[in-house]
Amino acid sequence: MRITTVCLSAVVVLAGLAASARPALAQGLGDVARQEEERRKDVKTPAKLYTNKDLGAPPASSPDAPKPPSASTPAAPAADEKAKDAAKDGPVKDQKYWSGRKKEIDAKLERDKVLADAMQSRINGLTTDFAARSDPAQRAIIERDRQRAVAELDGLQKSIKDEQKAAGDLDEEARKAGVPPGWLR
Repeated sequence: MRITTVCLSAVVVLAGLAASARPALAQGLGDVARQEEERRKDVKTPAKLYTNKDLGAPPASSPDAPKPPSASTPAAPAADEKAKDAAKDGPVKDQKYWSGRKKEIDAKLERDKVLADAMQSRINGLTTDFAARSDPAQRAIIERDRQRAVAELDGLQKSIKDEQKAAGDLDEEARKAGVPPGWLR
């Protein structure tokens, strides 16, 4: 009984200490604002503000990046050289190029997914029809059609995987070329 009383009084004392210490730790928003205002008054030199001029020119993101024309060379010959280089290298890789490639791959992928769903529905229908028939000749015809549909579905699934890989490869190629992500939408 004596131990219980000592333990109970210790718990009460600790609870009282914890309750009294808690308000001392809390600080009002007004107090924080006043402290920050005083701190700012004590700061004599303002913080350094960095601008694009401080950072310098950005590095070329790709070897295809156009260089600004210098004042000593006329712009027309430089434009002719760029046009010749673009004709040699292939199409100009601008936003239209990247978004067109992405849309083309996405359209093929969507078309094949729809065809795969339709083919799966056809297989399900043929399987049901096969089970419902008792005539061996009709069942043989249905089974042949079902096998063709299964083979077509396998081809579509392989095509879907290839197109998903192509989409991933395009994303990686665009990333390496420094293409902004918005161009691939």
